[in-house]
Amino acid sequence: MTMPSTLNPLTTLHHVPLFSSCSKKDLARIVKVSDTVTFKAGRVLIEQGQPGREAFIVLKGKATVRRNGKKLASIGAGSMVGELALLDHGPRTATVTCDTDCDVLVISQRHFHGVLDDVPALSHKLLSTLASRLRDLDRATVG
Repeated sequence: MTMPSTLNPLTTLHHVPLFSSCSKKDLARIVKVSDTVTFKAGRVLIEQGQPGREAFIVLKGKATVRRNGKKLASIGAGSMVGELALLDHGPRTATVTCDTDCDVLVISQRHFHGVLDDVPALSHKLLSTLASRLRDLDRATVG
């Protein structure tokens, strides 16, 4: 599926796998506690090794994800990065740098936890997504 180059926050959240099972009302709650911020090209959104306190969803623009200096991915509208920070304050696993000016939806851990308390469906989807990622990682490393 091709994503438009610019997305509104509600439409974007609906297309993010983590939030795809949420109702429009639930998505609206998440948007309400989030901030839309513009970052200039060259700005580092996430720095590997630093503690994470928020996640970012790209609404417009392009960014590059690197781990230990090696490019892992190019991301654009509809991509979410930093979601592990919504669960803990652990260190960032990659660095994400804006290649162009980027409009992003910023969700803080504190606000996200408040929404989780109010939206049980999101907790279930989050657990399912994490279990799927663990299985994929296990398959990739163990076989």
